[in-house]
Amino acid sequence: MMDYEVLKVIWWVLIGVLLIGFAIADGFDMGAGILMPFVGKKDTERRIAINALGPHWDGNQVWFITAGGAIFAAWPVVYSVAFSGFYWAMLLVLFALFFRPVGFEYRSKVKDSRWRTAWDWGIFAGSFVPALVFGVAFGNLFQGVPFKLDSLMYSNYTGNFFQLLNPFAILCGVVSVAMLVLQGGNYLHLRTTGDVAERARKYSAIGGVVAVVAFILAGVWLKAGIDGFVLTKMGDPNAALDVLHKTVEVKPGAWFNNYAAVPALWIAPLLGVVGTLLSVLVGLKGRAGIAFILSSLAIAGIIFTAGGSLFPFVMPSSIDPASSLTMWDVVSSHKTLGIMFVAACIFVPLILIYTSWCYYKMWGKVTEEHIEKNPVGSY
Repeated sequence: MMDYEVLKVIWWVLIGVLLIGFAIADGFDMGAGILMPFVGKKDTERRIAINALGPHWDGNQVWFITAGGAIFAAWPVVYSVAFSGFYWAMLLVLFALFFRPVGFEYRSKVKDSRWRTAWDWGIFAGSFVPALVFGVAFGNLFQGVPFKLDSLMYSNYTGNFFQLLNPFAILCGVVSVAMLVLQGGNYLHLRTTGDVAERARKYSAIGGVVAVVAFILAGVWLKAGIDGFVLTKMGDPNAALDVLHKTVEVKPGAWFNNYAAVPALWIAPLLGVVGTLLSVLVGLKGRAGIAFILSSLAIAGIIFTAGGSLFPFVMPSSIDPASSLTMWDVVSSHKTLGIMFVAACIFVPLILIYTSWCYYKMWGKVTEEHIEKNPVGSY
C-alpha cells in the first residue's frame, strides 16, 4: 500500500477532479437551465432547450453525488464541520434542486401556459441557486469560516447564513454562475438549431465576458484585500495527525504563496482566463463544439486556481486559525484511503465510459419538428 502522505495528496487531487467533473457535466445542464427561459421565447423553443438536456441531466448528478460521497469518506471532519457552518446554505441548495427533476419530468405533461411557465422558472431557480451558492461557499473559504474546535473535536460555529453573503463571496458566486452560463450556452448552441442556438450563442458570450472580469477582480481582491492562511508547523504528514496540533498564521497576500513557490501553478488561472476568452471568440464564430471544449478547460482552470491557492487548507477558521482543517489532518485512516483509491480506479473510469456511451447514443440536434410530434411527451 502507498504511503499515507501520498494517499492524502492523491485524494486532494481526486476530489478536485470530481468537483471539476461535476462543474463540467452538471454545470452545462445547470447553465442551460438558467438560460432556458431566455433562449426560448415560446413554448416550443423552451421545450427544445429542455429536450437537449433531457437524456443526460439526471446522469450528470452522478458527479455531484460521487464528489459529496468522496468528501464524506475521505475528509469526514470537513463534512461534519461544513454541515454545522453551511447548514442553511446546503438546505437552500437542496430545496432548489427539488425543482429540477420535478420540472423536467412534469413540466410538459400539462398543456397549460401557466403550469409550464411556473416550471420554467422553477428549473431556472433550481439551476441558478446551486450555482450561486457553490461559488459563495468558495468565497467564504478564502476569508475563513467562523468556527472553532474544542478538545473533543466538537465544532462551534459562530456565524449565520447572512454573513455568508458578503461582497467577496457574492463576487465568487458571480464567477460560478457566469462560467456555467458560458458552459450551458455552448451546449445549447451545440445541440439546438435556429433561434434557440443563436440566442444561446449570444448569452454564452455574455457569460464568458462576465466570468473573466469577475475572476480577475476576485484575484486582485484576494491579493490586495484578503489575508491568507499559512501552515507553519505540523507533525509528520505520513502519520495520523491531530487537527489541533499545528500552527497556522494569517498573513497578507498569503493565498498567493503557493504560486510563488511553484510558478507552474500559474497555468491554472491562465487557462481559466484564456480558455474562457477563446471559448467566447470561437463560439461567436459558430464553432460550438470547440467552444464547449474550451469552456470545459476554462472551468478546470478556475477550479484548480482556487485549489492551488487554498492548498493544503480545506476549511480555514477565521476565529481560531489553529482549528483550520487541512488535507493533512482531516483525512480518514490509511487503510480507508487505500481502499477508496482502489475503488476510484475501478469506478471513475466506468462512469466515464458509460457516460460517454450515453452521449454517443443520444447525440444529435433537437429540432422543432421533434417537439411538435410530442406535444405532451416527457420533456
